[in-house]
Amino acid sequence: MDELREPCPYRIIDDCGGAFTMGCLGGAVFSAIKGFRVAPPGIKSRVSGLVTSVKVKAPVLGGNFGVWGMTFATFDCSLIYLRNKEDHWNSIGAGALTGGVLSMRSGPQAALTSAIIGGLILGMIEGISIALTRFNADQFKPVMPTLPET
Repeated sequence: MDELREPCPYRIIDDCGGAFTMGCLGGAVFSAIKGFRVAPPGIKSRVSGLVTSVKVKAPVLGGNFGVWGMTFATFDCSLIYLRNKEDHWNSIGAGALTGGVLSMRSGPQAALTSAIIGGLILGMIEGISIALTRFNADQFKPVMPTLPET
């Protein structure tokens, strides 16, 4: 389905690293804004609060994203192996399993709720992906040229 992605064992490391990077960058932006806003007045203390907030919070968010990416990719590769096909259902199932596993410490009710939410979110993402693919495919259909009448 996705020829541009790494094969399955390497995909886990690739997705984990990509998710960690996105989490660190997003965490740096949001924690920089919050650190700047909550610091005492004065540009020096605000910049110091910004830097401290980024150094403390961005790696934590990056680690959380990395764990999610690794767990998702592991379940995705496992479902590809078990089902012997690579389609959108694997991603939806992997999202549900990831949501459930990562919230297991909060109890079975929370795990079930997170699994349902994870499956629904990935289902919406995959549905939008299918719709965009079909929409863009119509643009590249060959069109019969019309000949001028003589």
